[in-house]
Amino acid sequence: MSIHEYGWSDYWNGLWDQWKQNYEERAGNTQIRPARLIADYGQKVKLITMDGERWGAASGKLRHAIVDPAEMPAVGDWVAITTSDEVSDAVIHALLPRKSQISRQAAGFETKEQLIATNVDTLFLVNALNHDFNMRRLERYLIMAWNSGVNPVVVLSKSDLCEDVEQRVAEAEGVAPGVPVIVISALQNEGREQLEAFLEPGCTVALTGSSGSGKSTIVNWLSGAEVQLTQDVREEDSRGRHTTTHRQLFPIAKQAVLLDTPGMRELNLWDDSTGVAHTFADIMETAQQCRFADCKHKGEAGCAVKEAIQRGELSESRVNNYRKMQRELEYQARKEADRRRKDSRSSTTPGRRDQRGGWRRDVEW
Repeated sequence: MSIHEYGWSDYWNGLWDQWKQNYEERAGNTQIRPARLIADYGQKVKLITMDGERWGAASGKLRHAIVDPAEMPAVGDWVAITTSDEVSDAVIHALLPRKSQISRQAAGFETKEQLIATNVDTLFLVNALNHDFNMRRLERYLIMAWNSGVNPVVVLSKSDLCEDVEQRVAEAEGVAPGVPVIVISALQNEGREQLEAFLEPGCTVALTGSSGSGKSTIVNWLSGAEVQLTQDVREEDSRGRHTTTHRQLFPIAKQAVLLDTPGMRELNLWDDSTGVAHTFADIMETAQQCRFADCKHKGEAGCAVKEAIQRGELSESRVNNYRKMQRELEYQARKEADRRRKDSRSSTTPGRRDQRGGWRRDVEW
């Protein structure tokens, strides 16, 4: 296999030709070749090149130039590499501009972006139709998808375990208006054609969802081979264990690419551009009718949102989750602003001295 089976398209070919010319003029390196990062194992990554798979790692110069860890090469990235021979590890020198970037707030107290995947076209939001079914979690995933610049698709898996599928579909459509909702059962081979409609040539589709939702099973099902390990979930609470331990791309029929990601017990949102507006469009539209522009929808006089809840037009739990998302993102934004102010005052950032004796960084792309 080569990069053509891993999403290389006319778009990326045209971008590479233009980018390569500018890069060669700046760096003087005419030996670079395109590759895609298809798996990350920590110190080393696996790449797909024109000639097949090989191991690789970022150059020291690239690591030194990068300030934000989220700018490091990640699964899904198209990169520029050089190779000294047919067997040695490839050296990654730079990244092509990303088409999309899926991120979340990293676990822990530090405000830090955790990159999940890049250059994804469609994101399957997998939610199992068992005891782990959760619409509030789905709203979080929708916000992440819209913020990332990808097209979300809600995938309700394990329909063979659900006695009221139509009700679950209605609930999902209620929190994801305009987003495709697909019901599948890999065990009973149902819903496959609906999923395959999104697997167009050159398209990269990522799967995300909680542990035990069936992501790895879907990858195997669509690939027609056991490319991912799967494990059973606990019957008492439908919770699964982390089967997928790293992110990896898998080529499938029609030259599309699937990206499996480790399951997430908790999804803390990172940044917000349009995600909340897309996900809670019904609430925000109703809020425009409130008597006061700064209405917090907590019982103020003339609150159109409260009236809509009383009429049964809006779900109170959905409105509460909307307020919770807003508070979470506002808190994170304040923490990030504080961190940036501290960084700007710091004079110990490693780098290279300029002609005036100060420190600076050189990023070559």
